[in-house]
Amino acid sequence: MAGEGDKRKRFISATAANYFGLDPAGGAAAVAAGLHSRPELTNFLDDGNEFLLVVQHSGTQLTASNKIEATNSKNNVLVFFKLRPDVITEDNLHSNILVSSMLDSPINTLYQAVRQVFAPVLLKDERWSKTLDPKLQKLLSELEAGLSTVLRRSDPNYTGTKFSEDDVRAILTPTDEFQFWIECAHHGSKWCSKERAAHFKDLFEDIAKDYYNLDSLSLFEVVDLVETTKDTVDGVWRQTEHDPYPQPRMHNLLDVIGGSLGRYIQRKLAALNLWEDAFHSVKENLKAGILICEQWVSACEYLTGQLWQRYTLHPWKNEKYFPESLAKLGKRLDEVLTVRTLHEKLTFFLPAGEQNALHLAQVFEPFAGLNPVHYNPYTEPLWKAAVSQYERIIAPAEQKIASKLKKFISEIQDSPQQLLQTFQKYKELIKHPNISKELLFERETLLARLQDYVKDYQTDFETRCHGVPGDVSGPLSGKNLSEVVNNIVWVRQLELKVDDAIKLAQALLSDLPGFQAFHQSADSLLEQLKVYEQEHFDDWSRNIQSELSNPKSGLCIQASSPVMELDHVFGTLNILYSDRLVTLLREVRQLSALGFAIPAKIQHVANTAQKFCKQAVILKQVAHFYNSIDQQMIESQKPMMLQSALAFEQIIKHSKSGPGGKAQITWDNPRDLEAYIQKLQAAAERLSSENRKLRKWHTNFIEKVISLMNIDLLRQQQRWKDGLQDLRTVFATLESQAGCHYHIANCEH
Repeated sequence: MAGEGDKRKRFISATAANYFGLDPAGGAAAVAAGLHSRPELTNFLDDGNEFLLVVQHSGTQLTASNKIEATNSKNNVLVFFKLRPDVITEDNLHSNILVSSMLDSPINTLYQAVRQVFAPVLLKDERWSKTLDPKLQKLLSELEAGLSTVLRRSDPNYTGTKFSEDDVRAILTPTDEFQFWIECAHHGSKWCSKERAAHFKDLFEDIAKDYYNLDSLSLFEVVDLVETTKDTVDGVWRQTEHDPYPQPRMHNLLDVIGGSLGRYIQRKLAALNLWEDAFHSVKENLKAGILICEQWVSACEYLTGQLWQRYTLHPWKNEKYFPESLAKLGKRLDEVLTVRTLHEKLTFFLPAGEQNALHLAQVFEPFAGLNPVHYNPYTEPLWKAAVSQYERIIAPAEQKIASKLKKFISEIQDSPQQLLQTFQKYKELIKHPNISKELLFERETLLARLQDYVKDYQTDFETRCHGVPGDVSGPLSGKNLSEVVNNIVWVRQLELKVDDAIKLAQALLSDLPGFQAFHQSADSLLEQLKVYEQEHFDDWSRNIQSELSNPKSGLCIQASSPVMELDHVFGTLNILYSDRLVTLLREVRQLSALGFAIPAKIQHVANTAQKFCKQAVILKQVAHFYNSIDQQMIESQKPMMLQSALAFEQIIKHSKSGPGGKAQITWDNPRDLEAYIQKLQAAAERLSSENRKLRKWHTNFIEKVISLMNIDLLRQQQRWKDGLQDLRTVFATLESQAGCHYHIANCEH
C-alpha cells in the first residue's frame, strides 16, 4: 500500500494505535492503513502551513482532522502539532512534532499540563526558573490558579458540557474540595446559594488547614486527623440546615482523602531505611502508617455501610465505599512490619554466635532494590518473591527459636494470664508456619484457655445483664453515665475482650481441630452482646419518642416558647429548660459517639436543645441565685438590701422584649435573650456583691462587739469609748450608703 513505505505515516499511525490500545493481531494494520490514506494526514506532513493533526478512535477506524472542534463527545483525542512551519521529513520527524492527548475538556487538559508538567519545571527547577522573568512566573502561577477555579466552578462556557453539582473532575485532593466551597461561598451560583456553600466551608474548616499543610504533620498527628476527618465528613453528610451534600461528591471526597493519606504515608516512610534503621523507630512509624490506613478504611466502611445507610434524612444509597488502594497499602506496611518484627525477635532470642552462623545479617538482601511502600499490582509479584526468598533464609533460625519458645512456655503454662501474654508478645514469631508446627501442643493449650475465658465472659454477662448498674449482680458502672449508656459501654468492653480472643485465635490457632467450635461459640456470644446492646438502644429510642409526645415530660422545648416563668404561689423562678433535656443532650452525644444512628425526631429535639443549652445553663444559675438569695441574707440586713433586691425582682417580673416590651422573651430571639441575660447577670452580681460586703461587715461588727465586751469599763473606759465611736462611724457610713438603719442599741447597753 502507498503509506506502508512512508516512515512518517508509520510513526503517526503506530503512535495512535498504541495510544488507543489497538491490538496488532486484531486488525490494527487495517485501521492504520485507513489513516494513511486520509488527506488530513498528508496535509499535515507535506504542507508547512498545516500545524495540526487531530486523531480520534471512532468505532473500528481512526479519524483525522486538521482542527480541534468543540464537541460533547467523551472520546479521547490525540493531537500532533509542529514546532516550526516545515514539511515533515524523516530527519525532522522526532524534532519537529509534539504529541499531546486531550481528555475530558480542553481546559482540564491545559490545567493538568500546567500543574503537573510546566509549572513544576519552570517554577521549581533552578535551571529554568532563574531564566524566567518573575512576571512570567507570576502569570504562570495565576494561570494555574485561574484554570483550577474555572474547573471547580465547571462553567458550561468553558467545558462545553452541562454542569451539575456532582461534577468532581477537578477535585483531585481534599484541598481542591475545600477550595471549591470557599469559592462558591464567595461567588454563589445557580445551583448553590452562598449561605449553603458557606455552611459547608465552615464545616470543613476544622480539617482544611491540616490537609493544606499535611506534609508538616507527623504520622502520629495524622492518626488524630483521620478521626477528626471522620467526624467532619459525618457532620457534612448529616447536616440539616441546607440541602444535603450530593453522594457522588462525597464518594469522590472520601476517595481523594484516602489517596492523599496514602501518598502522605509513602512520602513520610520513604525518608526511613525500613530495613536498617533502628527497629523502635521503624516500628512506631510503620504502626502509625498502618493505623492511618486502617482507621480511614474502617471510617469509610462504617459511615457508608452502616451509619449513613440508616440515616433516613439523607441515606447513603447503593454499595458502601471501600478505599481499596489504601487498604492494600496498609496490608503491605503490615507485611513489612512483620518481616522487621520477626527479624528483631530472632536476634533477641539467638546469641551473636548463632546469628552469625545463620547469616541473619544478610536476611534483608532479597529486598534490595525494592521500595516496600510503593504498593501497586505491578510491584506485588516482586514483593512476594522477595518475601519467599527471605523466609527460606530464616528457616534454620526458626527451628532454633521454636525449641527455645517451647521450653519457655512449658514453664508458665499453669498460669493462664502469663500464657496469654506470652502468645500475644510473640505472636509475630508463632504465626510463622515453621514455628507454629513445632508449638502444636502449646497452641492447643492456648485454645483451651481461650475457650475458658469465653465461657467466663458468657457467665459474667448472663449474671449481670438483668441487674441495675453498680449492684453486685448488675453491670459495672462508670461515672457520669445514664443507665442506657452505662449498660452499652459495659457490654462493649465485654465485646472487646471476646473480639481480642477471636483475633488471637484466628492469628495463631486457625489450623487446630477445635478452632471452628471455639470460633462459633465466641461469635455466638458476640452476637448475643450486640443484640443486648441494640435492644437497650431501641428501648431508649422508644421511651424518648414516647416522652416527646408528652408535654409534661420536660423534653418538649419549642424555639418559640418562653424561657422562664415565675411561680406566684411559691415565689420561685423556673427556667423552662428541664434537667431531663440536659440528660438527653448528653445521652445523644454519647450514643452517637458509640456509633448509634439517633432517630431523626430525637436528633431534631437534641439539635434544638443544643442551640439554647449555653443560655439555659446561665439562666439556671441566675434562677438558683434568685430562689436562694433570701437564705443567704442575714435577717437584720434584709432592709438594707431591699432596693437592690426589688430592682432584681423587677427585671425578672418584666421579662419582655420587642417595642414597648410587650412580647415575652423566647428561645428563638437570641439578640433580646442575650441582652436580657446580661441585664439579669448584672443585677444578680450587684445584689450578690452587696450581700457579700454586708456579711463581711457583719462578721467585722461581731468581732468588734466581742472585743468591747472583753474591755474592763472601770480601768479602760477610754478604750471602750474609742471602740464604740469606731462602730458608730462605720454604721453612719453604711447608713448613708444604704439609706437604711442598722441598730446598735444592744451594743451600747
